[in-house]
Amino acid sequence: MNTPDTFEIFLVCPPGLEDLLCAEAQEKGFAAAQAQPGGVTVQGGWPEVWRANLELRGAGRVLARIGGFMAFHLAQLDKRCRKFPFANVLRADVPVKVQVTTKASKIYHAGAAAQRVETALRESHGITVDAEAALVLKVRIDDNAVMFSIDTSGEALHKRGHKEAVGKAPMRENMAALMLRSCGYAPGEPVVDPMCGSGTFLIEAAEIAARLKPGRSRSFAFEDLASFDAAAWEEMRSGGEVSVPSARFYGSDRDAGAIRMSTANAERAGVGEFCEFACHGAGEVQPPEGPPGLVIVNPPYGGRIGNKKLLYPLYGTLGETLKTRFRGWRVGLVTSEPPLARATGLPWKPQGPAIAHGGMKVWLWQTDVLR
Repeated sequence: MNTPDTFEIFLVCPPGLEDLLCAEAQEKGFAAAQAQPGGVTVQGGWPEVWRANLELRGAGRVLARIGGFMAFHLAQLDKRCRKFPFANVLRADVPVKVQVTTKASKIYHAGAAAQRVETALRESHGITVDAEAALVLKVRIDDNAVMFSIDTSGEALHKRGHKEAVGKAPMRENMAALMLRSCGYAPGEPVVDPMCGSGTFLIEAAEIAARLKPGRSRSFAFEDLASFDAAAWEEMRSGGEVSVPSARFYGSDRDAGAIRMSTANAERAGVGEFCEFACHGAGEVQPPEGPPGLVIVNPPYGGRIGNKKLLYPLYGTLGETLKTRFRGWRVGLVTSEPPLARATGLPWKPQGPAIAHGGMKVWLWQTDVLR
């Protein structure tokens, strides 16, 4: 019934990328990180919640599981909600939206359960309930166990606060960061994206190399909680070192509008001086001078294009270009169509897990160093 100093924190990510986010959480020093379907659990208190929102590139949201109880009928849910210490977390002057899901429980009607929770919040805790509120209290009733979670992020974390311009079917920043991790990206190596769109892969790679915190420029829902400490948060946000990347990041696209977008987005993110963008087709891409690194590309596929038969020549040209010009480099390619990946003729590693992206399944295809 209490909200302890340490509780479970759930880091949300696209299904198929949980192990990669778990590795990032462990690398960042979060305690007891364990991959779960749809995300990763860690243990911590409010400072860890703030730090997860600020520092984790792969998380889509951060949910603070503030406690719960057993309830077998609506009257019991009502009574126990009235005693639950919501005031430790929720402020009376900040409206909250209640979302309920129920599974395998005697309380099976989510709408009725939501009404009981909302009434208890208003009548016993003096908290304003508003269906349009930005702050969300999630209530999960699973096998008669009620768990309360606060969405501490607000806007999804892939919205870093820098990218004003996006093209069709953009790659989300948190997904791009985890795919870079999967490809073994190291901050000292160059990255090339021959179909860069709005520049997401390159900007993420440059920010990693510069040691910039992904949440540095935006606000979060946890700033409106009773547990928020503005001074401690400001110290956390302003701390840490920033470095100048030793590598550079190269993007190209045949769409001049995409090049304008990616250039502007990189400037807003503070990594424009480390990125170079050029307007030309994927078949014209050349490796930059210096050591090899990673080519990563999110070409058109699936619902992003009408007739996919038209894409086979594009993938074939891309594959031939990389095989002949990018020896010594590794390649990562995202597509929903395995035959398109194979049409490149590149020596792919075994197909990895499916990743949920925009209502479809995609795969990240990878090569070892090209010979």
